[in-house]
Amino acid sequence: MHQSYTVLCMQMRFPWRPLALCCSAPGRRASSSVPEGIQSFVPASSTIDAHTLEQLQAFLSRATRLFVITGAGLSTESGIPDYRSEGVGLYARTDRRPMQYAEYIRSAKSRQRYWARNYMGWPQFSSHQPNSAHLALQQWEEQGKVHWLVTQNVDALHSKAGHQGLTELHGCAHRVLCLGCGAVSPREDLQKRFKALNPSWGAQAGGVAPDGDVFIEDEQVLHFRVPSCKDCGGILKPEVTFFGDTVNRRTVQFVHERLAESDAVLVAGSSLQVYSGYRFLLAAADQKIPVAILNIGSTRADHLAEFRVSARCGEVLSVIQPH
Repeated sequence: MHQSYTVLCMQMRFPWRPLALCCSAPGRRASSSVPEGIQSFVPASSTIDAHTLEQLQAFLSRATRLFVITGAGLSTESGIPDYRSEGVGLYARTDRRPMQYAEYIRSAKSRQRYWARNYMGWPQFSSHQPNSAHLALQQWEEQGKVHWLVTQNVDALHSKAGHQGLTELHGCAHRVLCLGCGAVSPREDLQKRFKALNPSWGAQAGGVAPDGDVFIEDEQVLHFRVPSCKDCGGILKPEVTFFGDTVNRRTVQFVHERLAESDAVLVAGSSLQVYSGYRFLLAAADQKIPVAILNIGSTRADHLAEFRVSARCGEVLSVIQPH
């Protein structure tokens, strides 16, 4: 495994609780049902037919060094909403928009609002567990099928599932970065500092947003106190790539190198609307690496794929047995 990645991307891994989840037994169909509270974040889709499943099985069986790109559609089945899903994503449900990097940097009030919402949402967001899709991909890695996995998600669910060959392209919400000295610390530690600084603060939370926060009216956050870096007094920010920010060049180069070592690409649960992930599909096309896409709804890279499957990731990946 590429040990240099930990230093390269400032990756910090924290211990996770043992999981009581398991994948479907080999050769059995995954249940088509999704718990009601989770179903509200998963867009409607038809059940995959046997022929399409066989096509995907054959594609994956031919691969010996599979490169996987995952997106928010993989985690909706764990109860985490996404932005773009038709009818159920944040953009469809509300007029709210995610935090922009420039706004976060320039406005103390915006940071206060962001962290107040994040503080309220953190207990629920941090408790989410991997679903059958995360666990299937981890099993494929153990079997030697997956060469490298790149996720656009910041929820740490691949790490919780035990995946090792992993690049969190947009960072991870379970880590906090100081913009002053560059120190990285666990998000859970910051939650304790929030509690200590705001012992009597409370707010009425509304809906859940994709990146770990909840909706709170602006007047409710006026007295919320935000700590600074313990080491240098600098501004703290989740170690994630906000909208309007860019992915670290060394991270991008590292991922391109892993792609070049691969012989097939699987996209799972991403519309690839954001260029940071789409660029790797363009590179795969240039290198004549075959691509399969598993996603509910169309994607930006449909024209680059050998074939695509419109179905839930958990339903499909949990029954595939790549050899």
